Amino acid sequence: MRDELTAELAAAFDTDLADAVSSFTGSRVIGHGPYDPVTETRPTITENYSGRGVFGSFEIGIIDGVQILRTDVKLTALQAEVTKTPKVDDTIEQGGTSYKVIHVGKDAVDATWVVQLRAT
Repeated sequence: MRDELTAELAAAFDTDLADAVSSFTGSRVIGHGPYDPVTETRPTITENYSGRGVFGSFEIGIIDGVQILRTDVKLTALQAEVTKTPKVDDTIEQGGTSYKVIHVGKDAVDATWVVQLRAT
């Protein structure tokens, strides 16, 4: 069922939804390198990923002003097209706008990620 749904959604992303689908890039700091006593810093190591999805808004009925803000963005992305699983506190960039990942969910058959984003 998952494969069938993924194939149908991918086809829709390429045809019916093509004008609404956007590419995005994500990044996360996964750790720190060794401490450099000369600069007194510890460099970060960043992991990058990419994917395609539809950026939209949340339904007015679930916006509570605390957990979900009116300005939050909802990203629906095909799991098969995202090169790494999004995680809370990742940064997602799309069209020159940078967002912080607030929450990551998925549909019942593991075909899409539903990601709550907040502009940074």
